[in-house]
Amino acid sequence: MTNYYSDNRDLKFHLTHPLMEKIVVLKERNFSEKQEFDFAPMDFEDAMDSYDKVLEVVGEICGEVIAPNAEGVDAEGPRVVDGHVQYASGTRLNLDALIKSGLMGMSLPRRFGGLNFPIVPYIMAADIVSRADAGFVNIWGLQDCAETINEFASEEQKAEYLPQVAVGATMAMGLTEPDAGSDLQAVQLKAAWNDEKETWLLNGVKRFITNGDGDISLVLARSEQGTKDGRGLSMFIHHKAKGGVTVRRIEHKMGIIGSPTCELVFKDAPAELVGERKLGLIKYVMALMNGARLGIAAQSVGISEAAYREALSFAGERVQFGKAILRFPAVYEMLSVMKAKLDASRSLLYETARFVDLGKTYSQISEERRLEPEERAEMKKYQKLADFFTPLVKGMSSEFCNQLAYDAVQIHGGSGFMKDYPVERIYRDARITSIYEGTTQLQVVAAIRGVTTGAFLARIREYEAMKTDPELAFLKRALIIMSDEFEHAVNHVMAVNDNEYVDFHARRMVEMAGYIIMGYLLMLDANRDREYLRSARNFTRLAKAQVRAHSEFIGSSSIDDLGSYKYQQA
Repeated sequence: MTNYYSDNRDLKFHLTHPLMEKIVVLKERNFSEKQEFDFAPMDFEDAMDSYDKVLEVVGEICGEVIAPNAEGVDAEGPRVVDGHVQYASGTRLNLDALIKSGLMGMSLPRRFGGLNFPIVPYIMAADIVSRADAGFVNIWGLQDCAETINEFASEEQKAEYLPQVAVGATMAMGLTEPDAGSDLQAVQLKAAWNDEKETWLLNGVKRFITNGDGDISLVLARSEQGTKDGRGLSMFIHHKAKGGVTVRRIEHKMGIIGSPTCELVFKDAPAELVGERKLGLIKYVMALMNGARLGIAAQSVGISEAAYREALSFAGERVQFGKAILRFPAVYEMLSVMKAKLDASRSLLYETARFVDLGKTYSQISEERRLEPEERAEMKKYQKLADFFTPLVKGMSSEFCNQLAYDAVQIHGGSGFMKDYPVERIYRDARITSIYEGTTQLQVVAAIRGVTTGAFLARIREYEAMKTDPELAFLKRALIIMSDEFEHAVNHVMAVNDNEYVDFHARRMVEMAGYIIMGYLLMLDANRDREYLRSARNFTRLAKAQVRAHSEFIGSSSIDDLGSYKYQQA
């Protein structure tokens, strides 16, 4: 039997990171629920055993059900029937398998029927599902929208909707519109209170909505008539069973075909306000998007895993000129770089997930009791790290995902261009990762604050100060040199004191930070397990070249150079 969890030692390695004990003890409130719920863990080891067993189930379903269905789902796709989505037959089988195994609402509290898992094992499940079928994870993985309900909705709303998610209700987030993509301040879907029906009614159109016909949707709408900016937007819950929303069409896409991307028409659709009016974009969408971006990072890593495995397998079997192409330097170098990028992406993914776990859990505890001064300091520390690392991991891992998918097709040669091989689908699925939930360029806009405030450099110096074995000193020396180059480049840009100049070099500076951080994380992985030494060495070489190139470009530029890059309209 194929199991996508047990056949990948990297997953258990990251699941057993030393910081997990702190995360689990906080998440379980020192295991206070063991008397109330039969399936609540008794202690840390019991919790970790539970995560391990559940991920085994996820891995088995992915290997035995979801992955075998992936090609059929890609060929069949969803369709619109009587104004609603009908999934491909394989998609329905996938969902049924996961629902029957109790794998919906993984991170929700037990009182709502969830498993109360931390973010790390939930993101690990998304990583595994994405390897099996990147399109399907966009249906199953949207259960993380329930986190927004759990965080901001009323107790009555939580009690009504969260148990439905835990038993299999699908979700969607209705944000974008035909004229409001990345610029969500331009959202025009109207929300108006109806005294007669005693409910909010939504009217307008949403476009590019992933799994748009989900059972429960979080919808961004303009509740303050006459406003034109984000301060007039609020967040609403709409339940499909209450009607008022029809699917106009499903977009005909390049990839992730099994995931229905819908254009929706709202006509007096009844909805409930989440939290306070006017905070829809300013507060609730920001939380929603951060969760979604971490999910896309997990999807990117899962696709990278699939691409690397397909390339490695093909290279070992394909014989040319009397030997497997795996033995040619041009090919084995590509594969070694692919593996280094994959390992680096995964390390950054789970480092970020740990930061998110700690920041969120401390925040939840602060609503239950007064935090001690050291706890409050830790909460602020991890929330800050999560805010900076989330756009970094989304941007870096999605770009690496596209590179790995490209290289996987290249290693397949002409065969990779044919639908006979999974890499053709993987290549198409990969492309969206650097576009949706904020393009890489928008991730740079979010992550550049980590550069200009010194947050990334401060964290880099913390990694530098961590003790490692003398055997790894050569890696640390290389990374320290890169860190100094990064600091010098940032100082050069900031000294100009011009925002446009900072924006011009933002991508280069963010990438420098990303490469250095990933390099340090791989070094620390190798310190725990020498199996990661090869990837750490190869990635450090790659990072050194990239950091040096960006450093030299920045160092040789001035604000006067901007004019030569500006688009000149004919």
